[in-house]
Amino acid sequence: MTEQSTAATLSEHWQQVYRRLHAHPELSGEEHATAALVAEELRALPGWEVTENVGGTGVVGVLHSGPGPVIWLRADMDGLPVQEETGLDYASTVPGVMHACGHDVHVTALLGTCAELAANPLPGTVVALFQPAEETGSGAQGMLNDGLLERFPHPRIVLGQHVGPLPAGLVLSKPGTLMAASDSVRVTFLGKGGHASQPHTAIDPLLMAASLVLRLQSLAARQTATALSPVLTAGALHAGTRPNIIADTSEVLLSLRTFTDGSRNRMVEGIQRLAEAEAAAAGAPQEPKVEFYDHFPVTENTPGDTERVLASLSAANLPVMPMNHPITGSEDFGAFGTAAKVPSVFWHIGGIDPARFTEEDQIHMLTEGALPERFPSNHSPHFAPDPALALPAAITTMVTAARAELERPTMAE
Repeated sequence: MTEQSTAATLSEHWQQVYRRLHAHPELSGEEHATAALVAEELRALPGWEVTENVGGTGVVGVLHSGPGPVIWLRADMDGLPVQEETGLDYASTVPGVMHACGHDVHVTALLGTCAELAANPLPGTVVALFQPAEETGSGAQGMLNDGLLERFPHPRIVLGQHVGPLPAGLVLSKPGTLMAASDSVRVTFLGKGGHASQPHTAIDPLLMAASLVLRLQSLAARQTATALSPVLTAGALHAGTRPNIIADTSEVLLSLRTFTDGSRNRMVEGIQRLAEAEAAAAGAPQEPKVEFYDHFPVTENTPGDTERVLASLSAANLPVMPMNHPITGSEDFGAFGTAAKVPSVFWHIGGIDPARFTEEDQIHMLTEGALPERFPSNHSPHFAPDPALALPAAITTMVTAARAELERPTMAE
C-alpha cells in the first residue's frame, strides 16, 4: 500500500466516524441517521456516485475508474435491541439499542475502503453496498427487490467481512459452507385462563410452553444423523401478567440453525409435531400456532474464488487462518451473489487487541475451533471491538481483496 493509502487507513477521522455510529445505533429498517452519515461521507470522496433509499434505508456508492471488472463490497448497518454494558465513553446513547454485532465497524471500514480506492484507483468499477436490516434477514433481499441488479453495474464477485472477538486483523474463512441457515420461530399456545388458586378449572398455556422448551432440547440431538448438527435455542418465553392469574395464552420464541435443507425440514416438522403434542396432552381448546420468520439462507463461499481471495490476503502478509468447519451464526450476505449468479466470498476478521490473547488461547482456537469464553461474543451487551486496531485491519483487508480482484484479468472469468 502507498504511504497515502496507509495514512488514510489510520486516519483519526474514521475513529471519530466509528464512535459516532457506535453511540447512535439504529434498529433494522430504521437506519435513517446512519444512512445519512454514510451518504455524506461518500459524497465527500472524489468520484463516488451515491444513491440513497435503496431497499428502504440502503445506500449504494459507485466508483467508475475506466474499463475493467465490476466488484461489489458490502457492509451492514443495523444495531440490535440490546442494552449496552461496555462502559465505553462512546457507548450507545439510545436506551435498549446497541451495535452489539459490530456493524458499526463494517460501515466505517467500508467507508475507509471507499476512500482508499478513490485515492488510488484501479481500472474497473467498485459498487459499495451499505445494507439495512441484516439482523432480520430482510435487508439484502429488500435491496434486490428494489432493483439493485437492474439499477447498478452487474458484479463479477461480491466481497464481505464480519468483525468478531478474534485477534485484530486475523482473517478466518473457508470455501463452501461458511455459516448456517437461520429461522426464527414463534409458538403460541392457546389455553384457558383462571385463578391461580384453582388451576384445575384452567388449561395452563405456561405449562405447555415450559414443557415444550424442555422437550425441544432433545430434538436436535435425536432428529439428525449428520455431522453438521442443527442448533435450536429458546430465546424467550412470555405468559401472564401476575402471579395469581393463569393466562389465556403463552408464547415461545426459538432460534433454529441448520446447514442443509433436509436437516431444516426435519427440525421444522419436529417443532410443529412437539408443539401440537403438548397442546393435545394438556387438552388445549385449539392447536398451537407455529410461525417461521426472519429466514437467513446458508452462507456459501464459492470454491476457487475463496481460495484465490484468501491467497491474495496471505500474499500481502495479512494473517489468514482456515476454518475447520462452518459456524452456526447466520448472514444474509449470500443473497447478493445468489441473485447475481456470481461468486461471493465472506470472511471473519478479528477486532480485539492481540495482546489480550495468551498462547493457551491461540492453542485453544487452533485445536477446538472456538474462542476462549472470557471474550464477549457478538450480540453480547459487553461486545466491544477495539476500533484503533479493528478499523485499520478491516480497511486494509478489504482494500487488499478489492484491489486483487480489480487487478485480476477479465479473461480469467
